[in-house]
Amino acid sequence: MSYLPWRDAMDRALYDPEGFFVREGSGPAAHFRTSVHASPLFARALLRLTRRVDEGLGRPEQLTVCDVGAGRAELLVALGTQARAEVPELADRLRLVAVERAARPDTLPTWVTWTDRIEPVPAGLLFANEWLDNVPCEVAELDEAGTARYVLVDPATGAERPGEPLDAEDAAWLAAQYPDGWERAELGRWRDAAWAEAVAAVGDGLAVAVDYAHTREDRPVFGTLTGYRQGRQVDPVPDGSCDLTAHVALDSCLRAAARANPRVTHSLWTTQRAALHELGVSGARPPLTLASSDPAGYVRALAGAGEAAELTALGGLGSFLWGVQAVGSLRMGWPPGWQTLVS
Repeated sequence: MSYLPWRDAMDRALYDPEGFFVREGSGPAAHFRTSVHASPLFARALLRLTRRVDEGLGRPEQLTVCDVGAGRAELLVALGTQARAEVPELADRLRLVAVERAARPDTLPTWVTWTDRIEPVPAGLLFANEWLDNVPCEVAELDEAGTARYVLVDPATGAERPGEPLDAEDAAWLAAQYPDGWERAELGRWRDAAWAEAVAAVGDGLAVAVDYAHTREDRPVFGTLTGYRQGRQVDPVPDGSCDLTAHVALDSCLRAAARANPRVTHSLWTTQRAALHELGVSGARPPLTLASSDPAGYVRALAGAGEAAELTALGGLGSFLWGVQAVGSLRMGWPPGWQTLVS
């Protein structure tokens, strides 16, 4: 068996030409359910956020919405369609950009730009939904002597063995981010760098990262690396057949971006449940009186409440964390329940 560091194995399995995210096909939607696929209410909430950013920037001549890790651009297509129907004045100024390493889908509307790298966002919103959890990372474990070592993996089987002790940079990151006891951890230094680079692309506007994540107060003791294939959680075997994902040290990412970019004015985080409630997504059932006065409307409202409940359910999608960073001249009000990141 040929063993590799987890970061190398993960990168090959996900992003090689025949890797999980790159090869032809229906894309990640065939293997796991994200907020984007759960309901059009998610795109509607993003449209509301886009309108707030637009107002906070004084309605610039062009407003960019950049979706990083866009899958097959389902979110941008839904956002653009809703904007054209409901806010044509804004739609005329929108530039929608999908960032993904797969080939452009043949059916993608021409009004969505497709690129394999993050390009400048002069004014607008950079949105990364379940992107950082797929940025390849190293995995560390403590050996019997208490030494932190890299975990090596056989790409064909997923079998693991201990590697060398951590280098100075990874050891420093681990010491800073895991001050309490741990046995196995995903090392987030590369994710910190990826997010800092993404935020640096924003001239004036908002950068939002949405993911299963944790902060320094609740780091997982045993790590979170896992796989998904055809809707089922599976062992994380880096052979290209499944998604490979690990929860994100989101506060570390936000701090890294703020340190690297003096134009970051605010860094906050909250749960998806709180963020979507603030953006008008509620799982409240419609009043029963609507059933008699407008039966069809009641059924639609009930279906929408069910979708909203899925998006905001604690223990599920509602427990995602949203990391939010304002850059440059953006002026927005922040809900009181959102947590300001302490440097």
